[in-house]
Amino acid sequence: MSDLLILWLPLAVGALTVLALLVDALSPPPASGRAVGWLVVAGLTATLGATFFVDVAGPAAHGAYEASAWTLALQRLFLAAGVIAALGGVDHVAARAPKRAGEYWLLLLASITGMTLLAGARDLILLVVAFELMGIPLYVLAAFAKTDGDRAGVRDRRPSEAALKLYLVGATSTAVTLFGLALLTGMTCATRLDALTATPLQPLATLGALLMLAGFGYKVGVVPFHMWVPDTYQGAWTPFVAFLSVAPKAAGVAALTQVFVLGLGAQHDRWLPALMMLAFLSMAVGNLLALPQTDARRLLAYSGVAQMGYALLGVAAIGEQGAAMTLFFLTSYVFTNMGAFLVVHAVAEGGGGHDLDGLRGLAGRAPGLAAALLCFILSLAGIPFAVGFWAKLYVFLAAWQAGLGGLVIAGVALAALGIFYYLQVLRAAYMTDARGLAAPVVGAPLKLAIGLCLAAVLGFGLWPGPLVEGTARAAHALLTAAAR
Repeated sequence: MSDLLILWLPLAVGALTVLALLVDALSPPPASGRAVGWLVVAGLTATLGATFFVDVAGPAAHGAYEASAWTLALQRLFLAAGVIAALGGVDHVAARAPKRAGEYWLLLLASITGMTLLAGARDLILLVVAFELMGIPLYVLAAFAKTDGDRAGVRDRRPSEAALKLYLVGATSTAVTLFGLALLTGMTCATRLDALTATPLQPLATLGALLMLAGFGYKVGVVPFHMWVPDTYQGAWTPFVAFLSVAPKAAGVAALTQVFVLGLGAQHDRWLPALMMLAFLSMAVGNLLALPQTDARRLLAYSGVAQMGYALLGVAAIGEQGAAMTLFFLTSYVFTNMGAFLVVHAVAEGGGGHDLDGLRGLAGRAPGLAAALLCFILSLAGIPFAVGFWAKLYVFLAAWQAGLGGLVIAGVALAALGIFYYLQVLRAAYMTDARGLAAPVVGAPLKLAIGLCLAAVLGFGLWPGPLVEGTARAAHALLTAAAR
């Protein structure tokens, strides 16, 4: 019973998944999709609210899972991303796939269940299983856009390409991760992260750790494992891409922190150079390849590659400060990037398309959407005083204090380069003529989703203190548990 209490949050999301299945099965198809969508919104919101009243901590499943402030902070982040994704997609999914909307929401809930388990995983086997529970539903969700072409009678290969690339990369990631896990476990005779801390790494164990790093790199889309990102973002439904671009990546970076800082932090000389290389390449390649993009989704995709490079700086800092600032960065990125994608989706649904050209004259056509987009882009660029500014600043400071000065200087220079392509988005929205484009009609759920993102970006940007304190407590709980 104590284990069940500690695991209450993943179990609650799992129960919500079963309830959604029953509602979908017992309701008539035209109405079931929207009903299940609103059930997901209500259920995830209620679960998120309950996390502020149910306070549990401690190990479960013989130490394979641990509830702590770190676990809870990540789970709240994943639930918040799920609520925003459900609000942003409830009208779109019901309109585009009325007979299969229930499947969409079931798969989304299954993925979130995996994320909530991954947040507390303190055993390599549970961590990999949670990763797959999170990742496999995403392959199917990426293919849902195929219904658009079927309905219109137009053959579009991009949704199939999006799903296939995500699937192939995910399968490769799993194979590489499991091979690394086998080597690391075989050489250390341990799967628990706290046991890895006290075990010296032999050469084969080091190879296993590097293979696991590569497998996680596929999941979060860092260079050179990023080739799936722009094509998947361009081919899948944009409300789903808003979720795909942040929540799985946040889970992947959190897993990196748990394995390499909590489990292998004492042997950081074996894997840190590889991690630093991934961070630099991601910042450089992501920012450079974003410059020539004309499709807003591909631009944000390469921007996301660069942003994951910045996040890896916090992991490379190794320690409580680095883990805290990594969590702060991930929180800011979730709300900022989801908001940007949802604004792009709203404009595209209004007939503007996903190209930057579709944003022409947005300030005149939809001032509210343009203002929201301005805040999200400024946050992604790291301009004061949006939350993205503090996120980059704190990550750079943590890396600088850890002695990674060269990497920090490169990151600052590349972040300045990134301002140029972010300005292309704002130029299209504020400095061009609409030339006949109509104002987009935005539904109430999508407006609410964008508003929640905007409130978080501005609120944490103007008053980052509570979030800084919360992430510091979470990182302290993570590393204190390891010390015990």
